Amino acid sequence: MSLPLVVGITGATGVIYGVEMLRVLRDLGEKPHLILSESAIRNVHIETDFTIDSIKEMAEVVYNNKDVGAAVASGSFLTRGMIIAPCTVKTLSAVANSFTYNLMIRAADVTLKERRKLVMMVRETPLHEGHLDLMAKCARLGATILPPMPAFYHKPATIMDIVHQSIGKALDQFEIKHNLFRRWATEHAEKAPIDLAAQ
Repeated sequence: MSLPLVVGITGATGVIYGVEMLRVLRDLGEKPHLILSESAIRNVHIETDFTIDSIKEMAEVVYNNKDVGAAVASGSFLTRGMIIAPCTVKTLSAVANSFTYNLMIRAADVTLKERRKLVMMVRETPLHEGHLDLMAKCARLGATILPPMPAFYHKPATIMDIVHQSIGKALDQFEIKHNLFRRWATEHAEKAPIDLAAQ
């Protein structure tokens, strides 16, 4: 049995990234562990038609964000790593500064200190220098900064196609096999040759 992947959902816009991440993992036979922030719960009601209970049902284990003594707060509890999707700048800042005031941040901090993979799908734009400094600091600590930036080479037809491409990029970091989007291949380049003379 594979180790669990921890999914953290914070209050940034785009909670669908975390919700759909849970659904995809469940459908792939994974058993994700979930941490929902208080602001994420609020945004679920604002941005989606999901109920909190229906989201929790997609996870194998659900933790209270206030419970800093939960299993994922300890490095001795083995996990595959953690994805924070979406990730607020507040969460980014707390992780960058090891300010472990709740379980979300503590679990992320544990992930880093145990040299496990931490993927942070930071959702904010535009970015000022402080945001960029925080991202750079987290990257130096070992996190992967993976903002949900849409790609279009796979010709997305729906919003969910765009969501799936970003989710798939995050799952790639953990070598979890999926078919969420069409990958770049040689035929893409052949269909769009570069005219160097026109440069």
